[in-house]
Amino acid sequence: MSTTSDARRQQIEAKRAKLAELRKAREERQREANRGRQDGPSTPRRAGQGEVDDFVNSILRESRGPSAGIDSGDLTPSSSVPGTPLLGQATLPHSHSIGNGSGRVSRQSDIGSDRISFGGTTLGGVSNSATDSVMEREMVPRFVPDLIDIEQELFELPRKERVIYNKEVQTMAVETETQTPEEDNFRRRTLTEAELEALQAARDKELEEESVQLDKEIEEEIREIPPEELAGILSAPELLEFVDSTTKMFYRALNGYDYTRDYRVGAETGSDESEGRVKRVCEFFDEHYGKNRSITDVDWSPQYPELTVASYNKNPAALNEPDGIVAVWNLHLLQKPEFVFHSQSDVLSVTFSPFHSNLVFGGTYSGQILLWDNRSKHLPVLKTPLSASGHTHPVYAMQMVGTQNAHNLITTSTDGTVCSWLVDMLAQPQETLELIHAGHNKTGEVAITTLDFPDNETTTFWVGTEEGNVYQANRYDRAGAKAGLNQYDVYKGHSGPVMGLHFHPTSGSVDFSDLFLTSSVDWTVKLWRAKSLAKPSTAPHPISPLYSFDEADDPVYDVKWHPTHPALFGTVDGSGKFDLWNLNQDTEVPIVSTSVGSGRALNKLQWDKKDGRRAALGGSDGKLYVYDIGDVAMPRESEWTDLQKTISSIVGGGQMNGIADGDSMKIVAGR
Repeated sequence: MSTTSDARRQQIEAKRAKLAELRKAREERQREANRGRQDGPSTPRRAGQGEVDDFVNSILRESRGPSAGIDSGDLTPSSSVPGTPLLGQATLPHSHSIGNGSGRVSRQSDIGSDRISFGGTTLGGVSNSATDSVMEREMVPRFVPDLIDIEQELFELPRKERVIYNKEVQTMAVETETQTPEEDNFRRRTLTEAELEALQAARDKELEEESVQLDKEIEEEIREIPPEELAGILSAPELLEFVDSTTKMFYRALNGYDYTRDYRVGAETGSDESEGRVKRVCEFFDEHYGKNRSITDVDWSPQYPELTVASYNKNPAALNEPDGIVAVWNLHLLQKPEFVFHSQSDVLSVTFSPFHSNLVFGGTYSGQILLWDNRSKHLPVLKTPLSASGHTHPVYAMQMVGTQNAHNLITTSTDGTVCSWLVDMLAQPQETLELIHAGHNKTGEVAITTLDFPDNETTTFWVGTEEGNVYQANRYDRAGAKAGLNQYDVYKGHSGPVMGLHFHPTSGSVDFSDLFLTSSVDWTVKLWRAKSLAKPSTAPHPISPLYSFDEADDPVYDVKWHPTHPALFGTVDGSGKFDLWNLNQDTEVPIVSTSVGSGRALNKLQWDKKDGRRAALGGSDGKLYVYDIGDVAMPRESEWTDLQKTISSIVGGGQMNGIADGDSMKIVAGR
């Protein structure tokens, strides 16, 4: 406890000492301030006071003489000290008072002296009992200090800010402020008229110099073109065609007409309503991947309607590039493919997996089946071996069948082999089926070029062959039919290889799933009705088509039913035409015929799986075209019943389009 009190006492003593030092310093500052005021200038005398003093001193000198010894500088003027007597009085009448009756004396008169001296003059009459000596006293003027009022403001200097730099401050992006319109207007208003005129003159001069320079450059460029080259440019067919088409569009626009109409498109159809129905959405082509290649197959993504895939064959001029290419294109990215996959052999067929959005399957010219994953690199993640257990010939057709939990990839090759694969195991096929026909002369193999399953069917399928016939086959043994090729029911009608085969989709109120279309290099498209599987034939029985569409002038490489419109289907041919057919409107000619691209052959056609408004067309020039058919894809409610009537009229119409009535009646009876 004593230690704490001692520490407290020491602190108090230290504070008192410090307070005393502060007080002492303050008193010294006050003394210095007072000393500075005393050293300052005295109060100035009144005007004329010096002259009066000089006059009084001169009178005194005259009265006393030169021996008086009185100097004007030793006397204090009477006017400066109130109550002092005049210098002309020799003695004081009384010994107790000195002055003129005012009662005021100086402090030296209190000592008891009986004589007072003014500058050497002694005044008697005053005696002191203590001493008889006479004290001479001199009047000294009292100093009156002049006080001066001083006002002083004390300022506290701001503390210097300490700046600390960090990474953010040093790497901060500096944005230059752009002048707002208000600032620009204010700046313009502040300029004088002379400055505005000077600026305007400078601008006019710069513009004039720039225009003169441009004129000189244009003249030099024009002079550099030789007359022969200029004449060749002006006479070029491309320039003439461009000028002709643009002038037509210009005049049509002036008249408020549809200036985009092209009368050369669809003129051969003979339909006045066909123009403007089909419009090109985009064109996909990459110079690096598509040069000197042809598109062999196309497909749309079931999960992403904007994605389409195309397979390409070999580029003979590029030895260091892969032989096969698969490109996934995006409708929102026209400059380059979304994904590019490589293959060691030409890719002849391609399809998206309907159950896995990342997987793409491809069939090659060597017979391998490849699986690509867009989450990995360009090379396939899985592929089949080149062995007798799989395909050893070109694979032109493949299709995924089944459901989400149980599905297989069915592939066919030109040696008549049909294989069934599990998606996650391509080392060997799950099933292998050899399609052999005993009626062939040299070999029993069936060279398959195309394949299709009817909707909701996973075991029975139809194949098109190089010989022009269509056959029905079974994956497994079933009631009344064995696995393999149906030897007796032969769909004969084409005189060349069958390039496309497609069954009618099951949509709408009427089921037309037994109808299928085929296209061939014999320039025809044929409509067929599949024979009932419940009554297989026990003897050779050729089946003829229901109808043949003979409008094309070139090989028809593909045909597809529309996914939502029952009577609509499309075809592509070797002249680069994309034809739309509507059986409810016309069975003789297509309702719309469109020339695509440069006129080179179109190899494949595929409708998008969302609503069927867009069609992807694969060309032999390596370009993938996407067309929109607009409202043509929207069916009416009566389209299904109208198609039923159309098919009935085709079947019961007797001999038409080269098909005998007896054959048609046999087909109906077979059902």
